[in-house]
Amino acid sequence: MTAHTIDEATDAATGTPARTIEHPGASVPRAFTQAELGWLPWLEPADEATLTERQYAGLVDRSRVKSDYFRLLARDPDILRARTLTDKDIFYNASDGLPRAERELAAAATSRFNGCIFCASVHARFATHHSKRHDDVQRLLDEGVDAAQDAAWRAVIDAAVALAATPPRLEPAHLDALRRAGFGEQAVSDVIHSAAFFNWANRLMLSLGEPEEAPPLP
Repeated sequence: MTAHTIDEATDAATGTPARTIEHPGASVPRAFTQAELGWLPWLEPADEATLTERQYAGLVDRSRVKSDYFRLLARDPDILRARTLTDKDIFYNASDGLPRAERELAAAATSRFNGCIFCASVHARFATHHSKRHDDVQRLLDEGVDAAQDAAWRAVIDAAVALAATPPRLEPAHLDALRRAGFGEQAVSDVIHSAAFFNWANRLMLSLGEPEEAPPLP
């Protein structure tokens, strides 16, 4: 960790290090779901009241200031900004290449493989929204990455999981399967980028906090 990162990990008002947080009464989900979940940080996020303009620039979207996760990452705003712009380019710049549904599928499959319940819930919902294939997405969550899927989704999931494995198992055969399923070279690249980004993002979510079941609606 650099001195710069250590500086950013202190409270902007007091200069004290970020304190650890425990959530003994939290209702932590034990199964993968498409339901909305909360997320509880294990380190104190930056205080919204004392965020600097540099930290707001790191958020990219100022509305993200309400998120504990993004305020925690805002303790290193330059890395957060690079991370957020990369995320947006991979998942929202979908006018060409891989359709948005399959980008979200790659993220959901990676998250399912890595055991990140929170990320899997978010991107499974997006995959369902963009594909209208709720049952296929739910099967991925319920049965895992080897669950039955059609040829195109099988190719996306297999490539994503092979890249997420430690050590990575991605081989030319995975790329050939994507091409046989009808994906062009840009789409194949998008599968790799979508999976690679979430292979990293899962590690942030899993090491910095835990998911929480949302309270029932009144």
